[in-house]
Amino acid sequence: MKDTLIKKAKVRIKSHPKVRGVILCVIRLLAPVFHVINVFAIPRYIIFFLDWSRFLYCGGKASILDIYPCLNDKTATTGIDSHYFYQAIWAFKKILDSNTKHHVDVGSEVGYVGLLTSITKVTFIDIRPLEIKLDRYTGKKGSILELPFDDGSIASLSCLHVIEHVGLGRYSDFIDPDGSKKACRELQRVLAPGGNLYLSLPVGKPRVCFNAHRVHTPRQILEYVPGLKLRRFSVVDDEGNFHEDVPYNSWDNLEYGCGMFHFVKNL
Repeated sequence: MKDTLIKKAKVRIKSHPKVRGVILCVIRLLAPVFHVINVFAIPRYIIFFLDWSRFLYCGGKASILDIYPCLNDKTATTGIDSHYFYQAIWAFKKILDSNTKHHVDVGSEVGYVGLLTSITKVTFIDIRPLEIKLDRYTGKKGSILELPFDDGSIASLSCLHVIEHVGLGRYSDFIDPDGSKKACRELQRVLAPGGNLYLSLPVGKPRVCFNAHRVHTPRQILEYVPGLKLRRFSVVDDEGNFHEDVPYNSWDNLEYGCGMFHFVKNL
C-alpha cells in the first residue's frame, strides 16, 4: 500500500512540471544544510551490523573502534557520472590521435588531466591550483577569463565541464552574467590557427541554475566562438547514453545533456 501511494505521488509530481520544479527547488535549497543527514541510510545500518556479526561469528577480528560503515555500495550495477565518464574518453582519444607534444587543459577533472600525462606533456590551469608532482605535468594558477598565454599560442587545448560555472560564484570566482561567453572567447583567443579545442558543457533547454551551472543549446556555443569551426559534435543524452559524431542541432530539448565540441581554429 505504501509503495503504491509513493508511486502515485511520483506520477502526479512528474505530470505537473510547476509542482516538480517547486519541490526540486526546495530540495536544492536545503541540501547544503542537510546533505550529511540521510534518513534512508538508517535501514542499511541493520544490514551493516548483521554483516559484522556474521564476520565475527566466522572467526574474523574487527574492533568496534575500527569499524568503517560503507552503506551505499551494495548496488546491482557499477554507477558512473555519464558526463564525466564519456567526456574523458572522448577527449583522451582525440588528443592521443592528434600526436600533440604539449597539451593545455583549463580546469577539467583532475583524473583526466593526470591520465593525459601518460601520452603528452600537460600544462593545467585553474583558479585553484593543482599542486602535484608528476612527470610531464606543469600546473599554473590562472583564470579562464585571463589565461596566461599569448594570442594564438596554444595548439592543443581542452576545457571539460568548466565554462558553465564561470561567473556564478561557485568556485570563488567573480559574479558575471556573461561568464560562459567570455570564457569561450578567451579559449578562442589563445588557440593557435589550425589548433584543436576540446570543449564540453551541459546542453539542452537554456537556463541558469544559480550558483551551480548554466545550460546552453549547442547553437549558443557556436555563436560564442565565431572564429572556430566545429569539426565534430558528440553528446550524452538525458538517459546517460553516449552518441558520437552526431548533428549538433538536434539536442536543444534535453533537460541536462553533455555536449562535446571539437573545434578547430580557422587559419
